[in-house]
Amino acid sequence: MKKSVAPPELDLDRPKLDVKSIQRSLYNRLVYTIGKDPITATDRDWFFAAAAIVRERMIERWMETMRSYYDEDRKRVYYLSLEFLMGRTLTNSILNISADKEFESALAALGEMGLERLNIREMEPDAALGNGGLGRLAACFLDSMATMGVAGYGYGIRYEYGMFHQAIEGGQQEEHPDNWLRYGSPWEFPRPEVLYQVKFHGRVVDYPDAHGGRSYQWVDADDVMAMAYDYPVPGFDTGTVNNMRLWAAKASRDFDLGVFNEGNYIGAVERKNDSENLSKVLYPNDATEMGRELRLKQQYFFVSASLQDMIYRFLKSDLPMDQLPEKVAIQLNDTHPSIAVAELMRLLTDQYHLGWDNAWDITTRTFSYTNHTLMPEALETWPAGLFERVLPRHLQIIFEINHRFLKDVIHHYPNDPERWQRMSLIDEGHGKRIRMAHLAIVGSHKVNGVAAIHTRLMKETIFADFHALWPEKIVNMTNGVTPRRWLNQANPGLAELITGKLGKGWIKELDQLRALTPWANDAGFCAAFAQIKRENKQHLAHLVRLRVGIVLDPASLFDVQIKRIHEYKRQLLNMLHVITLYNRLRAGGDAPPRTVIFAGKAAPGYRMAKLIIRLIHDVAEVVNNDPLMRDRLKVVFIPNYDVSSAEIIIPAADLSEQISTAGTEASGTGNMKLALNGALTIGTLDGANVEIRDEVGPENIFIFGLTADEVTATVAAGYNPWVHYDHNPELNQVLNMIRDGYFSPGDRDRYKPVFDNLTYHGDHYLLLADYAAYVACQEKVAGAFQHPEEWVRMAIRNVAGMGKFSSDRTIAEYARTIWNVTPVPRPTR
Repeated sequence: MKKSVAPPELDLDRPKLDVKSIQRSLYNRLVYTIGKDPITATDRDWFFAAAAIVRERMIERWMETMRSYYDEDRKRVYYLSLEFLMGRTLTNSILNISADKEFESALAALGEMGLERLNIREMEPDAALGNGGLGRLAACFLDSMATMGVAGYGYGIRYEYGMFHQAIEGGQQEEHPDNWLRYGSPWEFPRPEVLYQVKFHGRVVDYPDAHGGRSYQWVDADDVMAMAYDYPVPGFDTGTVNNMRLWAAKASRDFDLGVFNEGNYIGAVERKNDSENLSKVLYPNDATEMGRELRLKQQYFFVSASLQDMIYRFLKSDLPMDQLPEKVAIQLNDTHPSIAVAELMRLLTDQYHLGWDNAWDITTRTFSYTNHTLMPEALETWPAGLFERVLPRHLQIIFEINHRFLKDVIHHYPNDPERWQRMSLIDEGHGKRIRMAHLAIVGSHKVNGVAAIHTRLMKETIFADFHALWPEKIVNMTNGVTPRRWLNQANPGLAELITGKLGKGWIKELDQLRALTPWANDAGFCAAFAQIKRENKQHLAHLVRLRVGIVLDPASLFDVQIKRIHEYKRQLLNMLHVITLYNRLRAGGDAPPRTVIFAGKAAPGYRMAKLIIRLIHDVAEVVNNDPLMRDRLKVVFIPNYDVSSAEIIIPAADLSEQISTAGTEASGTGNMKLALNGALTIGTLDGANVEIRDEVGPENIFIFGLTADEVTATVAAGYNPWVHYDHNPELNQVLNMIRDGYFSPGDRDRYKPVFDNLTYHGDHYLLLADYAAYVACQEKVAGAFQHPEEWVRMAIRNVAGMGKFSSDRTIAEYARTIWNVTPVPRPTR
């Protein structure tokens, strides 16, 4: 294959990274790129100028990286994810190209013009192309692949509107469009020449082929074009800059002039608008048939475009198609992209005319699948009728995959029809639905869980039949987070303190944090650590005052639960404790001052989650205005939780609430970020909490509640929440206050559904079963917080124990165990 080397006469001037060069570039970009006079330029203009010069300093590394992958014939890893929660890029990129001090000095000059560096950074909106942990994990993985030198690409959708902007009106969540592209993005590179056709609807015709078999053609289909937008992803302190490619939907025909000339002006652009709706909004509401169809179309749209793009790139190598798995590894991030299994089979058999067995061998050796949930109701399924209407050829392919797979199952288990039904890709018991997780498992050579307990439960519960059939297929890859963003960037004070003792090596080798352990007994280090935490809490208190008008006491215990609002995450259990503590304080009890901080979004159609948000606000209204509290207890909900908010909240947290029902949280990554920044964890033995306990030591974490096995046994024995309600007076009082309208005097029945869920409807997530243990554990937390010197030592031991939870370690395990690639770091130039 021809080497992709730029001719010498086209060598470019490499942008320099010294302060004067940056300042000169800053003014040049403001004037010649943004077109603004420095005298009239706004903060946003300066931000775009700053982004332009950072981008310039990444581009050459980016191009050299892409060339090197061709020249070295590297195997590529393609990460397919419907979500990428990237957050802001400016500061992260400056740190990753190791130019933070130079940029700080250059930007400081703007102070002479009355501009503040913070204001410039605040001009950048969060690229909120994700809903929570799933999308943030994908972003961490892209960072780690670039830092380690894995030839990795992210593929997703360029949503015009990201995750909704959350406003709180009268204590209730209101969703508003998140128009993150209102002013454009300085980080994206439109590629109008990179277009792929994606088809929907239509019908399938079959005809005999030259070899006596059948060929299939998908005809009379509607089509839409997928256009690429590229985003450079720089690694930290390396020459590698990888690529994230997002797809935007474009109409195959923009404008129907004939319809326009007939006077139907709306109809003239109707097809264009319908086509481009595909990339309009992250997660359309699937409560309607139209919403469900749009969501399925989104999934197929980005998968089809991505696979076509991968194959186009692979074919440049002049290798035969059966070598695809040697040069391409595709990771499915949850079930959303699992239609890729059927799509690759369609491309290989229908377009490239491979035989079924050969195509299936290529497919299964190429794909691997990450599962993120243990709850059967959360495993995605689609009605076969919807598939038949939207993706008729894929339904045929899935039926054929299932037919051949079940023949193998029946061969191994000839007298077990119930097992056949459980393992089938088609759920016949609920109106014939396609089980997308089963498609991903059958079509992948490896399937991984994301924490040790999660993987064990996958093998023992929801995927036990598949584990019995293929004992080597399911493996564990415990999640991790990038220390570049979640410590080096989010908590510069702590990062500097650590670097002063360990050097900078920990930023790329997080295991080095273990060397902090002896410093937990050094009085000077502990004092510096405590001061940094105090400053971070003051910063958060300032944010809270600006956003919600509540004044916080930084000396109080900052008790933090920040995550998507969902019943299994049990924000409601936290509230039961808040009300319990409130009752005790009103009765004359004593406890150290505590500020309970919530943040998170509820899915627009999730009524109970939205009711929990309202309950938090109503309880806060009562507690925060009760003169008997005297600031000993406050409750705060920070609206519109996003990556940038997390970067302020996490470094300020004293206590990290990780209290999901054991056996429901796959891993969690918020638990890792919070512990990495010196928060102590209160949690169940769920997800990665188990491994965090093992790493930091059981004496440095607060564990309570039923284990996953005990949850299973409790439910199997006929769990009765009324027993706890009847025999625990404090719990009885709390639930009655909620039921009887103590916190909603204007609407006494507002929270009756909450009470009913926890009693009459069975308390599905066992809040009442864990209540007493949780309250008792919170008493231990309060007691420990009253000994600040020991609390700080425990916090330092938590930081020291977090080396395992770097996403670099996770990616190294993927590379070795699943992708069969070797990272090749590139030196900086």
